[in-house]
Amino acid sequence: MPRLLRAHDNQNRPLVTPRGEVTALSYFNLLRLRAGESHTLDAPGCELLCVVMSGQADITVGKVAFERVGRRAHIWDGLADSVYCGTAAQVTVHALRDGTEVAVAGSTCAQPFAPFRITPEEVVMVEVGSHDTHSRRRIFHVLGQNGAGRSGNLLVSELYGDPGSWSGYPPHKHDTERPPEETDFEEIYHYRYRPENGFGAQFCYQADGGGADPAVVMTRHGDTFLIDRGYHPTLRAPGHEGYIFTILVGQHQRSLVQFFEPTHTHLLEKIPGIQAMRDKFK
Repeated sequence: MPRLLRAHDNQNRPLVTPRGEVTALSYFNLLRLRAGESHTLDAPGCELLCVVMSGQADITVGKVAFERVGRRAHIWDGLADSVYCGTAAQVTVHALRDGTEVAVAGSTCAQPFAPFRITPEEVVMVEVGSHDTHSRRRIFHVLGQNGAGRSGNLLVSELYGDPGSWSGYPPHKHDTERPPEETDFEEIYHYRYRPENGFGAQFCYQADGGGADPAVVMTRHGDTFLIDRGYHPTLRAPGHEGYIFTILVGQHQRSLVQFFEPTHTHLLEKIPGIQAMRDKFK
């Protein structure tokens, strides 16, 4: 059943680990470090991606060192600089600046993969929606098609939504493996708002309205939502820009195919960029 994790100081300990009650494959950690501090990640059996949200860090993967990763002061200050860590036994993040924050996304992965850096120039953006339809958002694919053949079933992106706009809309789901119509993916949303007193709403529901899943929860700055099933559109309150760090993990494959709720498929022609969004996840 989907679950909301309220914002708190996780003290560099994982917020989500595999074989959890909601998600079975996913990993998520937030590292907050001062200049000179280091943290070694312990996630055996996982592929990991370190996305520098703010500050700068040296990231060492086994014997491979990636120096001065990170170019932005905060998440609203340009594109992410990241390191795909593969399935290395040890990953160490060493902060070079105060206020360094690194989001670590991961997935269980049995196949070995080598590390590589993903610079801001390699991040791919797709714009979806419009002002008129109150659905404009920009999705920046950090680990997407650039990971084909070089990573497992992990997809990672950063979404920036306009104030008062919807995303994940028209409502869609990806909880059943039945290609070519739909593929089965877990998903994690981590929310930020500007200004930080902002808030939004996260919907999550089954097609028949049954079950024990929450219909809607209020989301605030720093909250995290775990999704294993159901349609899950998101709304931001007017006056607040929204950011969602998004982790997707495929149960059986890397290609994500969303299934749109049949009662709302007429919106596919009214909201621009939907097909481009779908293509970028394949």
